[in-house]
Amino acid sequence: MRQARMPTSTAIVAAPSGSTPAEARAFLDAHPEIEAFDIVLTDANGVGRGKIVRRHELMSIFEGGRHMPISILGLDITGEDVHETGLIWTTGDGDLRAWPIPGTLVPLYGTSPPRGQVLMAMYHLDGQPMSSDPRLALARQVDILAAKGLHPAGAFELEFFLLANERDAEGKVQAARAVLDGRISGKTEVYSVDHLHGMEPLFSDIYAAAKAQGIPAETVISEYAPGQYELTLNYRKDVMRAADDLVMLKRLVRAQARRHGVTACFMAKPIEKYAGSGMHFHVSLLDDAGRNVFAEAAGETWSLPLLRGLGGLIQTMAESMLVFAPHANSWRRFVSQSYAPVAPTWGVNNRSVALRVPAGDAKNRRIEHRPSGVDANPYLVAATVLAGIVKGLDDGLDPGPETTGNGYESAVTRTTMPVDWRAAIEAARASTFLKGALGEDLHRTFVAIKQSEYLRVARTVSELDYHLYLHEV
Repeated sequence: MRQARMPTSTAIVAAPSGSTPAEARAFLDAHPEIEAFDIVLTDANGVGRGKIVRRHELMSIFEGGRHMPISILGLDITGEDVHETGLIWTTGDGDLRAWPIPGTLVPLYGTSPPRGQVLMAMYHLDGQPMSSDPRLALARQVDILAAKGLHPAGAFELEFFLLANERDAEGKVQAARAVLDGRISGKTEVYSVDHLHGMEPLFSDIYAAAKAQGIPAETVISEYAPGQYELTLNYRKDVMRAADDLVMLKRLVRAQARRHGVTACFMAKPIEKYAGSGMHFHVSLLDDAGRNVFAEAAGETWSLPLLRGLGGLIQTMAESMLVFAPHANSWRRFVSQSYAPVAPTWGVNNRSVALRVPAGDAKNRRIEHRPSGVDANPYLVAATVLAGIVKGLDDGLDPGPETTGNGYESAVTRTTMPVDWRAAIEAARASTFLKGALGEDLHRTFVAIKQSEYLRVARTVSELDYHLYLHEV
């Protein structure tokens, strides 16, 4: 059993995360019914790892943090150690200190007995940021922009499937029956309002859970495949909180789906003949006065910061694809006319490009970054996107001509995208840009984890192998 050990020195004046005991004290006073708390640290794969603690333990966590092994940030998707990260026995599997993230101490809706939750971030024992923590990589990019007088605002969109707990006759996943009346549809019910009604009890609980946690969940739609849905989140002026929103929303959607007897699936491509699920990231930059620098002035076609930001994202997209498509299954999403981008292109009001500038009022001008699957880590996605925008601003990069019409048919000559997961791993490994975007330690950790997972998949003999080759070669 891997247990956190008490270090020899624990003296810290204040929480480096910015949390305070007053937040915990006020929460406990307001929620006398809550008996336990999930404390959740997000790893490189976006997996929440941590513990369930009893009510009486919460104050000590806010007063002095909670010791956790450094190795939990060096795990693969299955929870196995990846020694190449340098976070396992190279460090002696020592303890660091996780601290609460302000504003994420919330009740969990519908739990019995009642529980709460708080997100955590990892720091060294002296209070310095732990450089393989994904959330702290995003914080570093936010600080880089703040030094330039710029402040990123944004929001994520969450696409996902609701699947039956049982497989079909062929052993494949299938869309869940409506929780209201048990009906099942094998059709593409895109934008069908009536279809949403069958899941109304589940979505009502999702909205109630989001309200309890202060998550600005808004529109729900029936997406482009049987059993596929999308939830939008309201824009945040604090991009850190926007990423927290997505992490928390995924957790509560999964929990509420389970309570209604279905499975919430966040794979990028769970059903081969239908479109996969994306995690589009909308981002803009505000100056110190709160003005959107992406908004064009009167007489301008587009603002220079917007064009340069697009230029940076286009130039860095190929070497960043491992962040946006981190798993073997992620790459099944990238096929023509699947509503997933296949080239580093930009366009206005065009869903066949990688970088979409939505139409609308100039004061709301933003970039919609579309490559990421819903299986990506939102902290890493946001950190990498912000770093790409910074590069575009610093280097004065031109995005090239706007793509109009069918972006899938556009010739791409400036940048070649990786064709598969292995190529993305190699591109990320060699990328100086990505080392800067994530920081050298997290870059090493992330690439090592992905390489370990790739080797696990590559050596697996699948049922498809037997079907194709067993009696034929």
